[in-house]
Amino acid sequence: MQSDEQISNIDQHESHPAFLADRTSESSSGDAEKSVATNGLELENNVLGNYSEDQVQSMGRNYALRYGMDPDLFSRAAAVARRPTGFNSMGFLSDHEKEALFLEIEHPWRIPWQLYWLIIMASMGAAVQGMDETVINGAQLYYPKYFGLDADTERNTWLVGLINSAPYLCCSCISCWTTDWLNERLARRGTIFLTCTISAVTCIWSALTNNWYHLFISRFFLGFGIGPKSSTIPVYSSECAPARIRGSLVMMWQVWTAFGIMFGYVMSLAFYTVPSHSIHKGLQWRLMLGSASLPAFLVMLQVWFCPESPRWLMGKGRHVEAFEAYSRIRGTPIQAARDTFYTHVLLLEESSYEMPFFRKVKEMFTVRRNRNGAVGAWVVMFMQQFCGINVIAYYSSSIFLDSGFIERDALLASWGYGMVNWIFALPAFLTIDKFGRRSLLLFAFPLMAGFLLLTGFAFWIKHEKARVGVIALGIYLFSAVYSSSEGPVPFTYSAECAALYVRDVTMSFATATCWFFNFILSLTWPSMLKKFKPQGAFGWYAAWNMIGFFMALWLLPETKGLALEELDEVFDVPAPKHAAYQTRHLVNWIQRAVFRQNIPKIEPLYHQQRVAVHNQEWVEMKHDVQHVE
Repeated sequence: MQSDEQISNIDQHESHPAFLADRTSESSSGDAEKSVATNGLELENNVLGNYSEDQVQSMGRNYALRYGMDPDLFSRAAAVARRPTGFNSMGFLSDHEKEALFLEIEHPWRIPWQLYWLIIMASMGAAVQGMDETVINGAQLYYPKYFGLDADTERNTWLVGLINSAPYLCCSCISCWTTDWLNERLARRGTIFLTCTISAVTCIWSALTNNWYHLFISRFFLGFGIGPKSSTIPVYSSECAPARIRGSLVMMWQVWTAFGIMFGYVMSLAFYTVPSHSIHKGLQWRLMLGSASLPAFLVMLQVWFCPESPRWLMGKGRHVEAFEAYSRIRGTPIQAARDTFYTHVLLLEESSYEMPFFRKVKEMFTVRRNRNGAVGAWVVMFMQQFCGINVIAYYSSSIFLDSGFIERDALLASWGYGMVNWIFALPAFLTIDKFGRRSLLLFAFPLMAGFLLLTGFAFWIKHEKARVGVIALGIYLFSAVYSSSEGPVPFTYSAECAALYVRDVTMSFATATCWFFNFILSLTWPSMLKKFKPQGAFGWYAAWNMIGFFMALWLLPETKGLALEELDEVFDVPAPKHAAYQTRHLVNWIQRAVFRQNIPKIEPLYHQQRVAVHNQEWVEMKHDVQHVE
């Protein structure tokens, strides 16, 4: 624990913005107006900022009494929720509580091991879809021959694309839209368990098929495991993570997807020489497809030992359980109580937890705040596919074969792609919350376009060794940029851009978008490659990356560093106003950074302007403090 001298010296960290308010407040303790002015920025950004510390403490006390929790703890926690960085001037907090709050700001990665476990466990579900993308990559070198699809005909080309894309047809058309219904009835953990069970069973089923349409059916049903899981896990992680490192923790989804992609190539390499052993129509491709069930079993064994989402529990009125869940994933009781109380207050602003599904869908498009969030989610999910990454994930072995590799070397080169994809996802832990989601995309899209053109144009190189070397280089460089930008951003962004009451529906919409265009891409690539040749096919997706740059510039608000419920003001800015501002901002940046003009930066676009929804409990809570001085 910090000594009294250490606590008293916290204000000396003048370079740290978290302590500026306290430092100034204490240096002018006799001047109330100056203190209010100094703390105004923090209070302006806080829905509790319109109330005094005594009033907010009364709110916290009444909230705890209403739900049978510790009123003294929640009284102190409510004051911290009102001014999170002002804890040093709060005499009612113990030294231990001040130390914990200080370390939370100064060392945000010092979080309980249960939160690390929750994020890693949940995100392992992503390894299932990652493995499926790549084991089908290796299996398609074999199953077309056994199923009579190896002849170079238009029909066979489309059938192979249809089999490969079958899970994503199911995801986009059916399974993603069951997410809200499943989460409503089974909660986050129950949905994850069920979908991992479906994934494990259908992966084994696909390994036991004996003709192409049976394989198509089994892979179609795999979509019932992939769709709701991909919608639920990022939301679950997002709802449990602290705001300052939410992006880094939620992007564990992409890290484990990349790990699954890489491990799928390992399984393909491990089994490609396995003889048939009298197994009908081969054994090696069956082992490849069945191996994708392994991470699903690992998730199933662990998910029930993790806490449920506190936000989901509050949505069901289970406040004591929500506090208990927060207590497992926050360092101290004061932090757990602070987040429980503040989450409750912010959720009250969102009016209603209960709403019919089709009304949620309607309000996702008719309410401007929800519509802007949904458009942002659509953009990042659409571009995750049309940047061209899954062309390589599904067909890299075939691409390398076409460029001159032998079969074994094509699988090894594909494994190299998987390793690059995984390793370069790790730097995004540091960059996604430091630079922001939008900035990463604006940086990445032009680079990805250039590397796709490099890959496609390399097919014109006549010297075989030079050709395969440049093709591999282009694919690896493209993958490195993708994995640290467009890879982790979409599911992180989509999980945090929606208000709670439409969050599941918005995530369903986002993942359905992702899987629909995944289906389109994997279905059409064999035929596109045949018609356009590699140069035209890769050029097509290079052009889409340049379009993606402007879509990110005009349609994506930044979300880093804000609590999930504090994004309302950001997404409530009219889309034309946002696009016009970002265009001016880009011109201003070019003038300053490229042409070195000595001109000022333009003013920020966002200013916190909250308008509380008329919610009866929120009205009652405010009424409770009307006479508190």
